[in-house]
Amino acid sequence: MTVDVKPQPGPAPASRTRLAIADCDIHPRPAGTGIGGVSRTLYPYLSKRWQEHVQTYGVIYRQPWQKGPAYPKAQPQASRRDAWPPGDLPGSSLEFMAAQHLDPNNVGFGVLNPLTSGQGAMNPDLSAAITHATNEWQIAEWTSKDKRLRGSVVVPYEDGPAAAQEIALRAGDRNFAQVLLLTRTAEPLGQRRYWPIYAAAAEAGLPIGVHAFGYGGWPISAAGWGSYYIEEMVGHAQAQQAALASMILEGVFDRWPSLKLVLIEGGFAWAAAFAWRLDRHWAKLRSELPQLQRKPSEYMRSNVWFTTQPVEEPEPRQHLAEAIDWIGWDRVLFATDYPHWDFDDPAYALPIRMTEAQKRMIFRDNASAVFGPA
Repeated sequence: MTVDVKPQPGPAPASRTRLAIADCDIHPRPAGTGIGGVSRTLYPYLSKRWQEHVQTYGVIYRQPWQKGPAYPKAQPQASRRDAWPPGDLPGSSLEFMAAQHLDPNNVGFGVLNPLTSGQGAMNPDLSAAITHATNEWQIAEWTSKDKRLRGSVVVPYEDGPAAAQEIALRAGDRNFAQVLLLTRTAEPLGQRRYWPIYAAAAEAGLPIGVHAFGYGGWPISAAGWGSYYIEEMVGHAQAQQAALASMILEGVFDRWPSLKLVLIEGGFAWAAAFAWRLDRHWAKLRSELPQLQRKPSEYMRSNVWFTTQPVEEPEPRQHLAEAIDWIGWDRVLFATDYPHWDFDDPAYALPIRMTEAQKRMIFRDNASAVFGPA
């Protein structure tokens, strides 16, 4: 949890003023451990064929280890010690989540980002089945029971046509706020195998959320596997930079100019320097990219948003406000990452002086602009 013990200048934190906030990164998970990597909670939404497949073969992901990621989270299930509902896993109980997070923090709008959803599974048909089941589960167990919550359409993103079909199925469904992808994919996210996803999302009017993590089968570093967990954590910004550069330079936003991209859990203070570097090289090499109609930085300001968690906390703190000044106060979305161990409490996050208008944009209004009214 981000706990800041220093005196806070400026307006009171959002939760203390009782400002109803939008939380753009909440992680639900199916109850129980299941068999073969799929919780039995999802079985009602899976055909018997896929239930038997999972029990027999399990779910295999693009990663070099047989079990789990390379760097397991230091905290079990990547979660706060106090976020475990009785007898089950963090994020598995709506009642527990509401009592611990939604109600006391006055969350008026929350976006669910399920991470254990079959995305990136090697078997494309199995990935499609589990992602579809996860979307049905989000409706049945979460969004239909608490109108503050909206789900993310999880898709088998390595199969563009199948992903587009799932997006089309959810078009116009108010249970969903966005389409969810992960940063570590088999190829950079701007490449054409993923274009059916962007076409379907633009047609449905759904933003694309790209969350840290994933199963691309590659190390997060361009030079191989790091020695330490901290290398994994700071590498999420690198992965999101690569995804963003690919989407801009491959012309995704020229082809679908209305498409909204939300970068989740990768920080944002890097955005200005990254844009400056892109712009400088684009100015010299623009003949290679005739599909680009504008500077790379202009696409970032028109089509891209960033979530706050994990927010950078420099000293002096005013540097954080300066980073947001460049990005734009209308481009930052508040997120807690509940129930994970690096959860950002809205009472302590963003320890900088903000005007009331800036606070309302980050904690609430920007989410309405991206996802529509709650």
